Amino acid sequence: MAVSISRVLLISLISIVISAAIVHAKGHGHHGHGWKHLHHQNRNQSVQGGPVTYDGRSLIINGKRELLFSGAIHYTRSTPEMWPYLIKKAKHGGLNMIETYVFWNIHEPVQGQYNFEGNYDLVRFIKLVQEHGMYATIRLGPFIQAEWNHGGLPYWLREVPGIIFRSDNKAFKYHMEKYVQLIVNKLKEAKLFAPQGGPIVLAQIENEYNMVQLAYRELGSSYMRWAAAMAVQQNIGVPWIMCKQKDAPDPVINTCNGRQCGDTFMGPNKPYKPTLWTENWTAQYRVFGDPPSQRPVDDIAFAVALFFSKKGSLTNYYMYHGGTNFGRTSAIFTTTRYYDEAPLDEYGLPRDPKWSHLKDLHKALRLSRKALLWGVPGVQKMSANTEVYFYEMPATNICAAFLTNNNLTTEATVGWRGQDYYLPPHSISILPDCKTVVFNTQTIVAQHNSRNFVRSTVANNLKWKKYAEPIPSTLQVPVNNPTPLELYTLLKDTSDYAWYTTSLALNPQDLPRKASIQPVLRIASLGHALHLFVNGEYIGFGHGSHDEKSFVLEKPVHFKAGVNQITLLAMTLGLPDGGAYMEHRYAGPNLIIVLGLNTGTLDITKNGWGHQVGLNGEKLQVFTEEGSKQVQWDKTKGSAQGLTWYKTYFDAPEGNNPVAIRMTGMGKGMIWVNGRSIGRHWMSFLSPLGEPTQSEYHIPRSFIKPTQNILVVLEEQPAKPKHIEILTVNRDTICSFITEYHPPNVKSWARQDSVFRPVLDVIRSSADIKCPNKKKVVAVEFASFGDPPAGYCGSYVLGKCNSPVSKEVVEQHCLGKSSCSVPINRNLFLKNITDGCPDIKKTLAIQVSCAI
Repeated sequence: MAVSISRVLLISLISIVISAAIVHAKGHGHHGHGWKHLHHQNRNQSVQGGPVTYDGRSLIINGKRELLFSGAIHYTRSTPEMWPYLIKKAKHGGLNMIETYVFWNIHEPVQGQYNFEGNYDLVRFIKLVQEHGMYATIRLGPFIQAEWNHGGLPYWLREVPGIIFRSDNKAFKYHMEKYVQLIVNKLKEAKLFAPQGGPIVLAQIENEYNMVQLAYRELGSSYMRWAAAMAVQQNIGVPWIMCKQKDAPDPVINTCNGRQCGDTFMGPNKPYKPTLWTENWTAQYRVFGDPPSQRPVDDIAFAVALFFSKKGSLTNYYMYHGGTNFGRTSAIFTTTRYYDEAPLDEYGLPRDPKWSHLKDLHKALRLSRKALLWGVPGVQKMSANTEVYFYEMPATNICAAFLTNNNLTTEATVGWRGQDYYLPPHSISILPDCKTVVFNTQTIVAQHNSRNFVRSTVANNLKWKKYAEPIPSTLQVPVNNPTPLELYTLLKDTSDYAWYTTSLALNPQDLPRKASIQPVLRIASLGHALHLFVNGEYIGFGHGSHDEKSFVLEKPVHFKAGVNQITLLAMTLGLPDGGAYMEHRYAGPNLIIVLGLNTGTLDITKNGWGHQVGLNGEKLQVFTEEGSKQVQWDKTKGSAQGLTWYKTYFDAPEGNNPVAIRMTGMGKGMIWVNGRSIGRHWMSFLSPLGEPTQSEYHIPRSFIKPTQNILVVLEEQPAKPKHIEILTVNRDTICSFITEYHPPNVKSWARQDSVFRPVLDVIRSSADIKCPNKKKVVAVEFASFGDPPAGYCGSYVLGKCNSPVSKEVVEQHCLGKSSCSVPINRNLFLKNITDGCPDIKKTLAIQVSCAI
């Protein structure tokens, strides 16, 4: 084994050195056809066969260095019908690579039973990436975290005797290698690796293992080395990476994850490895109970520009499209919506200015490509907070510079090579010819937009009916264990729900005699949530959180003299997705006490408990058309009850825009459309701001029929569905916000045959508007030329000084057009008008509405 592994490593290293020498030679032959070919091949990526290697500057594909702009799009979190659109929008956003994890627990949910159908069709997804002329990265894990149920590991793995996850453990390594071989062979059979002419140029083994490695001591280090060697032995002909693994063994590349890898990454652990950024977090994923959280695009752009200025050659936006955690696929307490603040939102709509500003960034970096990949790097410190990173090729005009202002609050003017350059606070200006500013990370020239949820005019004739889930007692679920069973082990990840039953016989003298005193039932649970019923009556609900799974539920109860039935509905909200020793995590009730009895405190934990997995409605599949016929549905009259199934029908919403359901007035549960689960809803878990973390839930258009779509909601808490709405989603509110110091749009320049030049006769700053999906501007809702307005796209408010003809000028340029450009020109807005604020730099703000 050791000899064969060493041989593989040696061969890989030799190929890297040879390829680096070839690239070095080609890089200095810049007068030949190679430069022209390199410039144009980025427009439509293709792999011509042969191994992918690397040197200290970048990956080497088709024998050439590459700048790679990658976006994470997980095939499992969207639908096959959405995939072509998402990939196309990613490419239009300036990306040339798509990255995805591979999800073991959906591909092998039961040991030896495989699923690669529907939105789990990995091969189909990667082939679509190839059809769009893009490269691909696969991250096999098999532990992936990804805020995905159990971190991607199948539940059955937990029950393998003697197993310890992610350690030098014989059982875990056996199953891990078997799975990796399964996926690799499947991709090889489809000829999807680069040496076969496929798009896959990079692969990852393990995931952020340095975060837990020390917990396993030497067994962690030996496991990491084994995982790297096992991956290399798969002979896929492309480099392997380990993210956040500073000691990744050769030839595996260690890479960075985080928000600021230009500042935090110490670099590859060997000089002949490239500097790669595998997770550039575009936002913060949400868990139920979280307030809104965003990452502004200027911060992302600054981080990316800084990373590439410091020899970075690949950034992967995590996520570029987050999508939806359908069904029960989300990790512990994670919302159904995933990374909605990514450049493409949950519905696949471009979130501007994030999408457009990053597109402009990629254009600016591509204009600098030759200098970045083959130039000699240099850095010049200009002041305490300003510096210039530059790359130039001696005896040529190939040069690119990054002028950097690191001060978070103060602007700067930098004099460099005979010219002064203005830099806003915390910004980088990119000069692809070391002279001309084509992009600044802080000054956003790209358009903005605002998302609109519109009540459907045809889909909201909702006539609800209900079916009450039966509450079992020890008569239906008899005692089968002295104490409550551990919840994960009981459920085996087949349902969120498990019933626990016991009975308690009380004499009249046991009960309080004063009406003002009631017994209290106290239940301590290791997580995640629990409903309490006594004698069939709903008593209350308790739950933990993402940060603290355990909780205590205490409720006053009405006990009667005689036998009392105590029923608990315990539940999980996804399995853990990170940390060491995941196979040793536990959940469920572990201490049950009755307080306030005349006879004193009574511990009923060892009272004898019955157990049943799943709800009756789940077993009958009442969320399907056929299953719904198995139960009696009643009108929704009377008071709301806990643990009720609600059913209605709706017609497909008008148009082609994405569809969502707003769950106003509901508590917690799950949603199905035509038998397909769109995920968990939880409206009653409010953030510190007093609002639900997620109110709207995505219904993919492909789930919807033209008419008679069955909608079923499982509602755990007392709530009624009368305020639920079916919505369509658009981003038809388009804005622009620029100032007189904004540089012109980067699309004003191009590089052809090594010559950097303008593509327009007159280069000027302008407010550029483009409606989505061939729509046209039907209204100018706001326009201001003067001092900056307050608010943001969708809710601008006029400042104190603005041109009275602002709206008229914008209407002349934009009304009735699918796109328009409004110059930021004082002669346009102040002709024959007295300037009320002549001493300020002017701001042009526009908001328009687009429609068919």
